[in-house]
Amino acid sequence: MFGIGYDDDLRVAKRVLTELIEADEGILKDPEPMIVISSPGDSAVNITTRSWVNSGDYWGVYFDLLENAKLALDANNISIPYPQTDVHLHSTS
Repeated sequence: MFGIGYDDDLRVAKRVLTELIEADEGILKDPEPMIVISSPGDSAVNITTRSWVNSGDYWGVYFDLLENAKLALDANNISIPYPQTDVHLHSTS
């Protein structure tokens, strides 16, 4: 799952992830990989990718996809936000 900022272009993020998955030779073409919006989170729109691999390729594909997705999203100005809390201080007289 990847979280992107609410102000980021969802279509660009999905295109970037699609291109990464299609380029990865360890990811099987059948069944077809999925890229879906899984939830609107507190700090991000969560995108889930689901792709299938041969058992022996799982961890290599998993870690490569995480790293490559981070780099590609950064290169396309898609932010991966982190949780933030705003604190408002009010003074009393």
